[in-house]
Amino acid sequence: MSTQAISSQPGRPYPPPAAAEPFWPAQLTILAAIALQLLLPKRLTAGPTWLVPALEGALLIGMSFATPRQLEHEHRLRRRVALGLTAFVSAANVFSLAELTHLLLHHEVSDGRELIISGVLIWLTSFLIFGLWYWEIDRGGPGKRAAGSDGPPDFQFPQMNDDRIEPVGWRPKFIDYLYVSLTNNTAFSPTDTMPLTPIAKSIMGIQATVSLLTIGLIVSRAVNIL
Repeated sequence: MSTQAISSQPGRPYPPPAAAEPFWPAQLTILAAIALQLLLPKRLTAGPTWLVPALEGALLIGMSFATPRQLEHEHRLRRRVALGLTAFVSAANVFSLAELTHLLLHHEVSDGRELIISGVLIWLTSFLIFGLWYWEIDRGGPGKRAAGSDGPPDFQFPQMNDDRIEPVGWRPKFIDYLYVSLTNNTAFSPTDTMPLTPIAKSIMGIQATVSLLTIGLIVSRAVNIL
């Protein structure tokens, strides 16, 4: 016998279980982030250029073994590995940004082309990895959303405010979270999707800060050098 929880919005119960969600978009995003890190100059990476991407690849393989092709219910092991991998890639990207910032502030930089490329790589990695963060944290993760056992939303999408846009049973997919990450990475603030919980606001704030530093400090300096 199924039951429905009461939503935070009066008169709108939580929707019935959503369809199974494919896992391959998240895997492809992680692989793209690893590839971008491999392109960074050695002086901006923690250890040898191959070390961090190799460790990330090992975690991705482990997560693939712990995950079915489609998420139909919560997989706690997969989610722990996924959150750990996402945090690991995020830390590596922040380290690269810190190294590049230190290089700008304390050394003479003459190669503006390399600086622009490095800034773009860091910006793109940030866009991809924060899309994964939003996908993993919203309503307890993709497994809970697919099973219909998710809790209150961490993000308020436009489709949630008007049943004429989407039915009550609508749930965001990976592309929706990736779009949120793109707009936050570009505008340094929410656009059409609002963060509702402290964790969502904190992660969006971190992403906006990383993006602002990358674009404002590094790319603009590189243009001046050129």
